[in-house]
Amino acid sequence: MSVETLLDPQAGTLLDFPFSWRGDQLPHEIDALREEPVKRVRTIAGDEAWLVSSHALCKQVLEDTRFSLKDTSMPGAPRQYALTIPPEVVNNMGNITGAGLRKAVLKAINPKADGLLDWMRSHADGLVDGLAAQGAPVDLRAQFSNPYSEAMHCRILGIPQDDAPRLAASLDIAFMNSACPVSGAKLNWDRDMAYMVERLDDPSTTGLMADIAALRKDPEYDHLTDEMLATVGVTMFGAGVISTSAFLTMAVFSLIQHPETWAELRENPGKIPAAVDELLRINLSIGDGLPRLALEDVMLGDVEVKKGELVLVLVEGANFDPEVFADPHRLDLGRENTAAHLSFGGGQHYCPATALGKKHTEIALEVLLERMPDLQLAVPVEQLVWRTGFMKRMPERLPVMW
Repeated sequence: MSVETLLDPQAGTLLDFPFSWRGDQLPHEIDALREEPVKRVRTIAGDEAWLVSSHALCKQVLEDTRFSLKDTSMPGAPRQYALTIPPEVVNNMGNITGAGLRKAVLKAINPKADGLLDWMRSHADGLVDGLAAQGAPVDLRAQFSNPYSEAMHCRILGIPQDDAPRLAASLDIAFMNSACPVSGAKLNWDRDMAYMVERLDDPSTTGLMADIAALRKDPEYDHLTDEMLATVGVTMFGAGVISTSAFLTMAVFSLIQHPETWAELRENPGKIPAAVDELLRINLSIGDGLPRLALEDVMLGDVEVKKGELVLVLVEGANFDPEVFADPHRLDLGRENTAAHLSFGGGQHYCPATALGKKHTEIALEVLLERMPDLQLAVPVEQLVWRTGFMKRMPERLPVMW
């Protein structure tokens, strides 16, 4: 496909982004973008942005401090879509660092902390027990990926696992891609914030929420309000659950589509960590671009990005770049540079929960490969329904049998 075909029949019409909500195939537009790795597009919000799609230029944007995440939420800034959270929460890890909470958060999300690995294995086993008792077919996303991720984050935060459904109910709206503000988003936010404030005062609360609640007694943290502390809980549950659950669902889907790789891992479970990195590289769960605002004029390849313009990093473009990954469409467990993928971002906003997210999927795959060695789709792949208007690509249901 030539670059010209990326334009509408009407000359000069901007390419609309995102391209596709389907997670079972790479959007065809990406191959054409190889000729034009910095491309002007129109976002869901109707604003213009630069879409960056080569690995080298995506990495440059993520690592260059002249491109800001925080400033994408400023009033009047061009947007990818309407905000569903308060503007000040967009740069959440920056807020956590500024509030002096980074140490507590990093300790809580360390997968080696406090028996977390054993708990993950036990909980995944328990969920599979439930699937086996019910019998095939089952919806793996609703009955395994989601509850596994939700329960893990409840444990890390130190809140009752029975409360997971009420918090998870917010996520369908909180991660919408909408051109206009969503009325339910603020209702969700206020409700979840009130819940987390209650946890700060609840003596039965453990984990991270108990640790940060204890900081209220330390004069060094007098500047922290209950709302600031509660925001850590709300955003960690939301972003953590939706990211880990979506990737796990897509990882299982990818392996089912590659039965030879599933069989290889079944016979050699020691290859699962390498497989997870390669699955992260080919994973299409990121349904939008990673947004940055140019703080000054910057050259990106042959294009000058002006101060105040929106730049979107196309992770799937970088992760399938043939200049970096040979035969990029092939799932290759022996690929030596797999970890060069950008699925966890990069630069100062590199995801701090990387180790946790990888271990979460590794253990889930270990359990599924051991307990359900013949796992497969229970419906033709063409019958899967892909969620639309969402920050994550995922099937609404993933019916499986074994």
